[in-house]
Amino acid sequence: MDTYQIRTMTIKDYEEVYTLWTTIHGFGMRSLDDSKEGVQRFLQRNPSTSVVAVVKEENKEKIVGAILCGHDGRRGCFYHVCVDEQYRKRGIGKSMAVTCMKELQKEQINKVCLIAFKNNEVGNVFWKSVGWTFREDLNYYDFTLNEENITRFNS
Repeated sequence: MDTYQIRTMTIKDYEEVYTLWTTIHGFGMRSLDDSKEGVQRFLQRNPSTSVVAVVKEENKEKIVGAILCGHDGRRGCFYHVCVDEQYRKRGIGKSMAVTCMKELQKEQINKVCLIAFKNNEVGNVFWKSVGWTFREDLNYYDFTLNEENITRFNS
């Protein structure tokens, strides 16, 4: 089994993380929010809560997982949780989530949420298996403020 390290994500990780996102089947990315500028803005607002998982391959580090994690002062949220398909079922996703949750607790955040697309079977099974609660008592709404922020899904 490979050893991996979980560390804080920085904007220097962007290109490698973006490449990882593009390899995940069914992964949805927004044209503006997930641009380098959009991610940089997110990381500046949340400097310690987002993480990457890194393995060493042939004396070179490779990012194999990532979570964008932030909060609004009241509630934390996970965005773009992913692990390279070749590295799944090794505890990486759970370790990243726990690391993010500990960072949120340091900032006195008491609850965290995430959105998983209904057709994301792998993700939905994972979150239920690690103790997250599926909410059936609410409806989720959003409103687009910038029509140029288009979501596209990897095939």
